[in-house]
Amino acid sequence: MTVSTRGASLRQTQWQPHVLALNAPPAYRQWLTADGSLTAKLKAHSDAFRVQCLHQTTARCLTDEAAAIGMHRPGRVWEREVLLRCDNTPVVFAHTVVPMSATATDWPLFSALGERSLGTTLFGDPQVRRGVLEFARLREGHPLAQRARKALGLDGPQELILYARRCLYRRRQGTLLVTEVFLPSVLELKLITTNRS
Repeated sequence: MTVSTRGASLRQTQWQPHVLALNAPPAYRQWLTADGSLTAKLKAHSDAFRVQCLHQTTARCLTDEAAAIGMHRPGRVWEREVLLRCDNTPVVFAHTVVPMSATATDWPLFSALGERSLGTTLFGDPQVRRGVLEFARLREGHPLAQRARKALGLDGPQELILYARRCLYRRRQGTLLVTEVFLPSVLELKLITTNRS
């Protein structure tokens, strides 16, 4: 394998239809395969949950996203990246892309989310149709792994394999692809069982 071919393979990943293809530790699998809203699950594992918006702007979609959102090749999209924090600890890096062809009628709240949870919006809207989950192991060279490391302020050459899932959502004529990258700190979360007033 040439250096350039190897570099390209590190920047892309093969998304798998079944989590077992990742050979991920069992502790990760329970997060990767969780049904329903990830926001709700994280809230159940923390006293204080919040969304830290890193940016929401136009950008070029990743190569392995283009086909998933119906584009023939990578092009401009609306992009949103956030850290999901439990008790101020970042536990998930989330990356969302929406084709520029989508309208405000398709995704009426997307442009004004700010630091509100996208998951709460998606799961609270009866018009939203959720696709199937896909899973991947992101090596250090993948753009989302690099962005997650940067958001966490991690430098250095150490190998950090991150596990991710993604799902395509549809509303009216619009598509929206959400990728959730689970950070190692998610494994430290414990379900909070105390009653809250």
